[in-house]
Amino acid sequence: MTRLLIVDDSALMRRLLTEIFALAGDFEVEVARNGAEALEKLSSFAPDVITLDIHMPQMDGLACLDRIMLVRPCPVVMVSALTAEGAEETLEAMALGAVDFIAKPKGAVSLEIDTISAALVDKVRAASKARISRATRLRERVRAAAGGELANPARPPRKAISPRALPPLTALSGDGLVLVGCSTGGPPALDALLGELPGDFPWPIVVAQHMPASFTGPLARRLDRMCALTVQEVDRTTPLLPGHAYIGKGDADLILSRRQSALVAMPAPSSPDHFWHPSVDRLVESALRLIAPNLLVGVLMTGMGHDGAAAMSRIKQEGGLTIAEAESTAVVWGMPGALVNRGGATSVCPLDEIPNHLMALLGQ
Repeated sequence: MTRLLIVDDSALMRRLLTEIFALAGDFEVEVARNGAEALEKLSSFAPDVITLDIHMPQMDGLACLDRIMLVRPCPVVMVSALTAEGAEETLEAMALGAVDFIAKPKGAVSLEIDTISAALVDKVRAASKARISRATRLRERVRAAAGGELANPARPPRKAISPRALPPLTALSGDGLVLVGCSTGGPPALDALLGELPGDFPWPIVVAQHMPASFTGPLARRLDRMCALTVQEVDRTTPLLPGHAYIGKGDADLILSRRQSALVAMPAPSSPDHFWHPSVDRLVESALRLIAPNLLVGVLMTGMGHDGAAAMSRIKQEGGLTIAEAESTAVVWGMPGALVNRGGATSVCPLDEIPNHLMALLGQ
């Protein structure tokens, strides 16, 4: 049985969530009414995974998450509102160490809870098996154990990429594209990838990250603030430029096309032939119809499921290059693992090595 701690200040929400996981049959459930109570139960209940509301009295979800990741790191799924404020707070939670999030129903919770129950159970099951790095916020955890200040310190400046030994590579040439796919654990992985690339990176980077529509705009703006690259959400037909990264709009798909010979990215209604959206497979398939495979590099990072594995395998089979995130760093090794298991990965790299690998491929 998986030990699940449900943290929510709403008695109704605690009851509904408890019923959902009781019906799932493989969870032992305990509840907490606020962040302070949740912290007390970290030792007494020792949860395998936690669902955590953001807005609570006494100690809100972000403060509670901060303490959890310092005192007893544990997979956490945030329960978030589908609002601009909720998106910003959820992205901050992901930066603090949350594995995933689920959006609350828009209407009356008791009437709409069934619309998220299956996805919630899937996300919590996946999160319970997620890899929480021993290095996550290690310096702060040591200070906390020694009774030091628990406040979240300012983010340190990024280090410049240092040269390191890589396998012999033939630098790619021509006007190509980097195609990136990710899901569970994706926002911090995108931060780690895009944040280490220079503003003059020679190829456009197009990203399919599974997310609701209200979250992808805030994600793009957050990444744009933190990266040398220009990062934007694709919410309309958008020409692709070097030094830019493009985030597909959530609840839709992201496809490539040509307009007067210029390559563009554009949102498209989500395809019923694809389960996850924005679909990595559909993005890559659209690229393969327009661009020679030897001018494509596919990067498949952390995520639940297998989206992107089939299409990125085609990139490799037809002469392009693909990179799968290594199991050692992936929060959930579903998507990159599926690519590796299909024999579709040209290279398998820990997350912190992928930027160097891309730059070496492009002669940077």
